Amino acid sequence: MADIRNLISQLAAQETHLCDTKFLAPCTRGGRVRTRVAGMVCTFKPKPRNFEGWGIFQPVNEKIAEVVEEPTLPQLTEYLQLLVPIRLQLVGALQGQTWLAYPVNESDAKQRFGVAKPLPVHLVNDGASFEPIIARWDGQSWWFEDIDRRADPLPSEELRKGLNKVISPQEIRFKGMTPKMRTVYELVAQQTEEFSEKFQQRRDENRLREALQMGGGELREFRDRDDYWLIEWTAGNGDRHTSAIAKNDLTVVSAGICLSGLDRNFDLQSLVGVIEAR
Repeated sequence: MADIRNLISQLAAQETHLCDTKFLAPCTRGGRVRTRVAGMVCTFKPKPRNFEGWGIFQPVNEKIAEVVEEPTLPQLTEYLQLLVPIRLQLVGALQGQTWLAYPVNESDAKQRFGVAKPLPVHLVNDGASFEPIIARWDGQSWWFEDIDRRADPLPSEELRKGLNKVISPQEIRFKGMTPKMRTVYELVAQQTEEFSEKFQQRRDENRLREALQMGGGELREFRDRDDYWLIEWTAGNGDRHTSAIAKNDLTVVSAGICLSGLDRNFDLQSLVGVIEAR
């Protein structure tokens, strides 16, 4: 009985001590915060519940900890120095201040952390795609520390230029480019909706242009019409034509001239010869 009473007294004392304790911790939106008190790992819901960032917390009870102030830069630096650093390159925002990033040194990341893959980095407050950063690993999550100011800025600039020009991941090249950079570029391209749309449009254009050139024609412009393209093109003799071409196999939906209902017997390449022959 005495042992039970002593245990209850110890737990009560720890709970009292817990509510008098302030601690620094990071918190993602909708997440929880943790600290170690008297050898115990305690997990709390933050107050306010939608808090996201670094804060100094004080437990209200055994389940909730309230943000009481912001940490100073020296406090935050001291905290981060206790965690394991890793150099990464930002890919794109996932949600809130959480970004996807990729290791700068794949072999080093695999050796130290057992992974060489895209990683979620939390509390990125100053990010841009291709930006080199330093993050810290606490054994469970990666936390943004700062921009990696020692990194060469030129590769990031070249990758951004390639993205703006809608260069495909397979075609982008520049001096000093590494396979890791190509991987990051591909990841960014996949997350950039505008790039995907422009790249698809360019692939469609090249597909139509090549088919016409093989038949001896030249593409002038094309317009998307859901399941077919309406294309304007020039035959070898200089005559202009407008035809409707199916997207899936480039068969002719409508040639733009009378083919006695046999339009679908031809594809775009053969259509050029048929029209020129007429």
